[in-house]
Amino acid sequence: GNQRNTHIGLYDLQTKQNEHLYMFEKDLHIMSCSVNNERTLLAVSFRQYTEEERVSRLLQSVSKYLALLVEIHPINNVRVLKAVDSCVRVQFLYPAEGRNTSTESRLLLVSEDKYIEQFDIHVVAEEEHKMVIENSGQLPRARVADDLIWAQWDMMEQRLFYIVAKESTSTLKCVQFYPDENFNSILESHLDISVNDTQLKLVNFGYDYCQDQDVASKSLNIQVFTSKAGGLCVCCSLASDIPDEIVYSIYFLHKGYNKTFKVSLERTESHQLKEVAFMNLDYYVAAYLPGQFLHLLNIQHPDLLCYSLFLTGEDARIDKLKNCSIRSPLTSTVLDCHLGSMYAVSISDSALLQFLQNSKRDSERLAALHCALLHFQHTEDLEMQVIWWISENLSTCHSFDPIQEFIVASLYCRMCPETHNLDKLLPYTSLLDWIGIIPGVTCATDIISLPVLEFQNSKGFWEKLNSNLESVKYAEPHLHYHSNVLRREWRNLSEEVNMLCSFGDFCLFKNQREERRTTAYLRNIFENAKKLVPLFQEEDYQQQLLMGLMVAQLKDHLMRHLQYVGKKKIDQIVLDYVANLLNVVHRIMKEVWRRYQLHSCVFCFDERGSTEEFAVFHIMSRILEAANGMCMPLPPGFHTLHLGLGVRCLPLHTLLHYIDNGVLHLTETCVRKLLKDLDDTEKNEKLKFSIVMRLPEALGQKVRQFWNHPINANFIARKYVKLLLEKLGNRQCSRPIPERLSVPVEFLPLNYLTNMLAEIENQGVHSYEKDDHVNVRFVEEMALKHTVTLLGLKYS
Repeated sequence: GNQRNTHIGLYDLQTKQNEHLYMFEKDLHIMSCSVNNERTLLAVSFRQYTEEERVSRLLQSVSKYLALLVEIHPINNVRVLKAVDSCVRVQFLYPAEGRNTSTESRLLLVSEDKYIEQFDIHVVAEEEHKMVIENSGQLPRARVADDLIWAQWDMMEQRLFYIVAKESTSTLKCVQFYPDENFNSILESHLDISVNDTQLKLVNFGYDYCQDQDVASKSLNIQVFTSKAGGLCVCCSLASDIPDEIVYSIYFLHKGYNKTFKVSLERTESHQLKEVAFMNLDYYVAAYLPGQFLHLLNIQHPDLLCYSLFLTGEDARIDKLKNCSIRSPLTSTVLDCHLGSMYAVSISDSALLQFLQNSKRDSERLAALHCALLHFQHTEDLEMQVIWWISENLSTCHSFDPIQEFIVASLYCRMCPETHNLDKLLPYTSLLDWIGIIPGVTCATDIISLPVLEFQNSKGFWEKLNSNLESVKYAEPHLHYHSNVLRREWRNLSEEVNMLCSFGDFCLFKNQREERRTTAYLRNIFENAKKLVPLFQEEDYQQQLLMGLMVAQLKDHLMRHLQYVGKKKIDQIVLDYVANLLNVVHRIMKEVWRRYQLHSCVFCFDERGSTEEFAVFHIMSRILEAANGMCMPLPPGFHTLHLGLGVRCLPLHTLLHYIDNGVLHLTETCVRKLLKDLDDTEKNEKLKFSIVMRLPEALGQKVRQFWNHPINANFIARKYVKLLLEKLGNRQCSRPIPERLSVPVEFLPLNYLTNMLAEIENQGVHSYEKDDHVNVRFVEEMALKHTVTLLGLKYS
């Protein structure tokens, strides 16, 4: 104030105004202040005199620091809580919202003499709604912690973290304060941090610039961060013997290890501070040195450094934060201690996208891709640009497949928030390890002992942290779903399906002659596939089989680890996962087609493909390669579109090579259209015959009838004879004379063959059950036509 008074106010975020609480009629150096939840009591700690002032005024017996408790509703009495020569801080506890009682407040008092105690304060209402402290004598108090060298207050969750040093060891402890209870010591964890000759350092108990300057070189630069998913990280800046080197450690207590990073600075000035500032960005922990680097580490998956985004130069600049006097009191907020300003911090979408597009190293690309998917999953335009970037960089990423990472990470981001512990069971990357390096940064990983938790019936963070620790005990990496078993089972069943299909329509697998167990198993697999949305628009038994198998195996995997969820819920999770998988691939396809302006899904095979179509064909081939690598199904119609583009874009020998090597899959829709739409020029005949020769038996029976050509008819007749003779086996034939053609044929070899085939047909052996027009007469007619053609005669 103008009269050198000290006013204390409470800033309201909604109204952007200060609510006046109290005024001291002199200029005070306030260390900390706190108001209770009901705004009836104010606690203040301040420095009365400096040491020089006490000597000059002969006030040696007067305490340097005071802690006061003030009644402010209305303004009334002032009570001295502490009068000491060591600095003290004050902090009211805030009960959970909705608590009925408002007559009790609890206050923490933190002393520079390395102890913390709690005061219990009861207030009573007097006339005219006056609230006064009930006890006239000493306030009840309890010791919370002793011998601490560092403490941090978590104001949102009402937790106190502190470190106790004994001999060469240091122990991190946590006290949880409850709305209706006192407090419980709930966590204990040993840290390998040097604590010799350290002074007390307080975090989130208010900020005093002068004091922090005095103890900065002798105190611990540590912050503890928690995440909603049960992550607990201890960030520590360490001393280095090398002048231009920064060393810091992140203890991932929920994972059971810590990582120590050493960063070589490119350019430094002697006057620059070298204390790393740490920030909590919820999904990430950030280590920040202004003007040098910004290191983002994924809290949930710190095991692979490919998830660690290390930025330098202009990329590492955070607006308005130009010094190291930074604290992160809340998630995604920072306090600039020099300016006394608090800022909300978030990752810039445009800057992240630009960094992804401009990155030259695989380590940067992969980290930026995962970071983008984490933040862009609900922003279609930004996700579209990521897909476009992927389509341009399929050949520039050498140590990972960007399509695989996009699919797996997108599924992880979409599914895991829905169910607790699902993040430990679903894959989050296609990589098993990462051998890449971050230039200028070295990393050492050390196994640490897991924290010890003591709590009962505690929900929320502590329950999730305990679940994370249990996962570490049971070797968490092995809990994630992997496709190895699925791939082996799919190959085995594919052979069975192909064998069954060779007898005709696939519905024959229901025939009682087949093994009942196999039939029931296959039926269950295909029933699983039918539950998925979107429904199949064409019959692709291989893809249906893969889908059904994935549903069955993923369901078994989750049932082993999520018994408490319930079968019905797990069934829905699995169906959602596979349906989302199909949707993600469809999303990639949609954006790629939009980018290259391919609007029609109907192909005209008598025209060659454009440059844009060839580019899309190449991307579709990479999608297929990515899906095969992870043994993942593709959405219905994918193989038809891929084959159609291949026919338009590839020369015949390359097309057939792709078909023979499994890159292109022959589908009924595409082959039928090709046989019907193309005329029978010499070039097209060669194409059609090459395709027909490669068709699986069951598919060939369906589509060959659409090609009315002597070559095809001759092929069908030959195939019919071959199958009949194969089915005949060792049966002996008598020689009855069957019904003959109306025109007798005096060609003894043909007569003998047709008689034998007719007898086999009479015995009930058929190869083409649905194609009645293929029989002995058809074979005889085709044989005569073929012979006449070879002799150059006319057939009548």
